Order: sequence, then structure tokens, then C-alpha cells
Amino acid sequence: MSVDWEEDDPFEEQRDKIENPMKRLFAEYGMRYKFQAIVGILASVFARILDLLPPVMLAVALDAVFREETTYAEAFPLGSSLIEPYVPATQLGQFYLTVGIIAGAFFLGAGFHWVRNWGFNGFAQNIQHDVRTDTYDKMQRLNMDFFADKQTGEMMSILSNDVNRLERFLNDGINSMFRLSVMVVGIGVILFAYNWQLALVALLPVPLIAAFTYLFIRIIQPKYAKVRSTVGNVNSRLENNLGGIQVIKSSTTEEYESDRVEDVSMDYFDANWDAIETRIKFFPSLRVIAGIGFVVTFFVGGLWVFQGSPPGPFTGELREGTFVAFVLYTQRFIWPMAQFGQIINMYQRARASSARMFGLMDEPHRVAEDPSAVDLEVTDGRVEYDDVTFGYDEEETIVEDVSFEVEGGETLALVGPTGAGKSTILKLLLRMYDVDEGAIRIDDQDVREVTLRSLRERTGYVSQDTFLFYGTVEENLKYGTFGADREEVIEAAKMAEAHEFIQNLPEGYDTEVGERGVKLSGGQRQRISIARAILKDPDILILDEATSDVDTETEMLIQRSIDKLTEDRTTFAIAHRLSTIKDAERIVVLEDGRIVERGSHEDLLDNDGLYAHLWGVQAGEIDELPQEFIERAQRRQARTEAQQDD
Repeated sequence: MSVDWEEDDPFEEQRDKIENPMKRLFAEYGMRYKFQAIVGILASVFARILDLLPPVMLAVALDAVFREETTYAEAFPLGSSLIEPYVPATQLGQFYLTVGIIAGAFFLGAGFHWVRNWGFNGFAQNIQHDVRTDTYDKMQRLNMDFFADKQTGEMMSILSNDVNRLERFLNDGINSMFRLSVMVVGIGVILFAYNWQLALVALLPVPLIAAFTYLFIRIIQPKYAKVRSTVGNVNSRLENNLGGIQVIKSSTTEEYESDRVEDVSMDYFDANWDAIETRIKFFPSLRVIAGIGFVVTFFVGGLWVFQGSPPGPFTGELREGTFVAFVLYTQRFIWPMAQFGQIINMYQRARASSARMFGLMDEPHRVAEDPSAVDLEVTDGRVEYDDVTFGYDEEETIVEDVSFEVEGGETLALVGPTGAGKSTILKLLLRMYDVDEGAIRIDDQDVREVTLRSLRERTGYVSQDTFLFYGTVEENLKYGTFGADREEVIEAAKMAEAHEFIQNLPEGYDTEVGERGVKLSGGQRQRISIARAILKDPDILILDEATSDVDTETEMLIQRSIDKLTEDRTTFAIAHRLSTIKDAERIVVLEDGRIVERGSHEDLLDNDGLYAHLWGVQAGEIDELPQEFIERAQRRQARTEAQQDD
């Protein structure tokens, strides 16, 4: 099911609170690298000043050297008294001086351009790195309910597309902004120094360009916001489909999924094309305005030179060389004004991206660590649930009034139908979520009063959803216990009945497992996950259907190792195969988030309640089950399917 990001924007609330994301970006990140920014700005100023020098020297050469209509110093629009002492007396000497100044401007300008690029690129790349790593660090520390509500594609869009868009503005956008600003100011000063009357003619299009650019900003900003939203939708659809490619192939739904990808891609196409149409109309219009300004300037100045006298209301003299420089500068002046629209275009994209990025950074924690929290100290390993109530939202309670105690070294099994709240109860122990009411204690320490790191370091968790990272078998085994040596890794693998199959892999422990462990079977991945927990040697062990993906024979081997592993540590076990937990010291039976039975395996069978009926299902005694149990199972199944549809 695709998500309509316009109606279900995951960061809308956070973005609405951010008044000026670009100001925040420069305040929090730009100040760290102000040296590179200052170097880039200064080098850009000097480089552009040197870029403006050759046309001046061309005008000087035409008027003073070739046509000799004025002196060399007087031909300069600014600073004639400064250059006069250095002007050679001969015409040839003045020619050589002109060539030298032009050559020096090009070579020195190239050096400043290099420094400018070093400064701006260093500024942009450092901020890009910091923003991406900080955003990822914040994201991975968010609560599990955040990830349950958000799609991976949207997260990837922020970490890749949005961060890269920021880098492009910080590098190309800011670089161009200073380049164009220096050119506009510098050329404006030179034009007024040459002929203030003709300069006013050249500047006539500027107010129209400014008004046109402002209108463009107002129109394009909401369109770019829509483009960014549809990008997240496309990424999410592709992420889901590539992750479920095996299901797609086995279900022969390639055509169906192609249609769904086509739909979200077309949404992006429509939104992006709408923005493109606005953009491609804007820039040619600016060219027309700039062109009209250039034509008018050329016409007035040309008549001035051609007639030898000022046309209409104009006064003064206009030499040929001055007119040539004026025309060159006018063309270079008007077009940069139009290019400011492109910078604003980049700014608006970067602003939308930074708002999304800070929206993620500002996502509030539901599980917050108390600043005064201390490290967890496990002595006996006693765990107590005291009237625990929890719901993922205010509308539905998942766990209600759950209370039990587990002494250190004991094994407690949680049993119940799908959706009864078993996994949620154990995730509360790890503080993947915080309880709404009640408390969970380990050796009389409330888990909310200890540091998250110490709590999770002392707890081993084997989930039914085994995840392996791209890398070798050994790297996955050592994940979280990075200092373990090869001997310790092998011992843990042996205890998890994984050593033998690992040895038979092409490169043994150095075999690449592929993305998400795709090169291994489900049972092999499960055993590596168990070995990872064994290597961690936790004080408290959580087994959430740890043998769900293995066959009966492998289950027997793993169960034998688990029995050894659980001898001296507190263990929680969830299993749909009741045979794997029947030897637990105590069993808690859950239904609809409440404890309905508790006791040993034999006691629960004698009670002839829910546990006994679940045991009968697995024993194949379906015909002997009471009708009430079947009807309740049907209601639970219908409720689960309805929740999945929502």
C-alpha cells in the first residue's frame, strides 16, 4: 500500500515549527567552518575583480594606445592619479603594459579561483558530512514506534537526496551568489564611472527583473515542496518492492508491482514537471528582459558614438573604446542579474531539504534518558513487572495490568495467540518503548532510572526477525562484541550449533553473507543471531521465538545449547512451539494483553484453559477443542487482519 505524502507527511508537524531552517543550518553548522567560508568569499571577491579588469584594459588600449584620443591614465575609469606615475612614456611601452596587466589578471585570477573553490568546497563538504552523520545518529536513536510509522524510503530520501541538495547550494549556490554579487557591484561602479547617464539606461531592466524573480519565488516554493514529498513516495515503493522481490516473483505479481511503481513515478513526474514548466518559463523571460536592456543600451550608446554628439537629453562625450567596454560590461551585468533567479531556485530547494532534515532531527523522543540515570548493576538478575500497562497510541492498549516476577537464573516463558502482546512485553524490558503505567525493575532498579546503554549491554535479545548486516559471517557474529577474538567467536558458534555449517561455507567465517544475509537460509541466519547473543554473554537473555525459522532437527540441537546457555542467567522465552518452553520454571499465558493463566506446564494442562487448548492444537487434537476457543481464535484473527488493513 503506497503512502500519500501530501496527506500523511511524516515531518509536517516538525517542519511547521522551523521558522528559518537555513538560518539554523548556518548557525549550527556553518560557524564550525567559517574559516573556509571566509577564504572562499575573499578569494571570490578578488577573483571577480580581476575578471573585470581585461575589458577596462581593452578600452584603455583603444582610446589611449591605438587611437590616442586621450592619455593612458585618463582612459582609466577609476584611479587615474594612482596609475599615472607607472605609465611608460612611449606608445609601445603602454602597449606592453596593457598586455602585462591583462596577462597578470588572468594568471592571478586563476590562483584566486583555485583558492575560492578550495574554500567553498571545503565549507560545503564538511557541512554535508556533519549534517548527514548527525541526522543518521539522531535517527537511529529515535524510538521504535517512530520507525513503525515511517517508511525507509523517506528516511533514505533525507539522508541522501536532501543532504546532497544542501551541499549543492552551499557550494555552487553560495559560490555563484558571491561571484554574481561582486560582478554586479563591480560592473555597476565601472559603468557609472565611465558614463553615469548611459549606466542608468543599462540599469532600466533591473527593477523588472527583481519583481519577476520575486513572483517566481512565490510560485515555485510550494511546487518544490510537493516534489520533495513525491520523491519520498517513490523511494519507499522501490525500497519495499526490492526488499520483497522474492514474494513478488513467487506470487507472479510483477505486472501489478510495475503498475504501482508507475503510479508513484507518475505522481513524481507530474509534480516535477509542474515545477519544471514554471522554471523553463521564468529563465527565458529573464533573458528577454536582459536582452531588451542590452539592445537599448547598445542603441543609445551607438548613436552617441556614431553621431559624435550625445543624443536627446544626454550630455558629455563617449569615446569608442569606452563604448566597447560599456557594451561588454552591460552584457555581463544584465545576465548575472537574471542568474540570481537560479540561485534563488537552488536556495528554495535547499530550504525545503533543510526543513525536512531538521524535521527529522526535531522528532521528539518518546523514550528519554534521565540526565541523572546511573548504570544498571545486575546482582541476582531478578526482574519484576509491576502493573504494567502500555499502548502504542492513546486509542488502543496493547498490554494491560501485567504483573509477574522472575528470580535470577530462572526461565519464564510467555505464551499466547498472535497479537497477545508477548513481544511487546519484552521490548518494554529493553526500553524500546516506555510503559504508560506501572514499572519494570531489575534487581529493584527501575529501568527508566538507568542508562539505556547499560540496560541493553546487560541484556541479550534474539528476535524472530533475524537481521544480518552486509559483511562476513564473523563480522555479524561479533556485532556488538567487536573485541571478541576468533576463538571466542567459534565457541559461541558451536554453542548455537552454527560452527559446522559455517565451516562448510566457501570461505568459512570469512564468507560474505550478502545484503540482509540473503546467501544464508533462515535457519542459518537464526543460529548466527543466537551465537551473537551467546558471544555477548548477557545477564538477562530474551528469546523471541528464537527457533522459529529452523527445522525440527536443528531446533533440537539449538534447544540443547540454549538449555546450557540459560543455566545461570535470567531468561525470557517466547515460542509458538510450546514443546520448546514446557520445561520453563514458570509459564505466563497472555490473551489480548492480559495475563489469563500462569504456572508450570503440567499445572496449565490440568487447568484445561487457553494453554491446554494451544497445546492441543499443536498436538493435532483440533476436533477435541471447545467451540468457544475456536470462536475466540476467529475473532482474534479478524481483528488482526483489520489492523493490518488499517
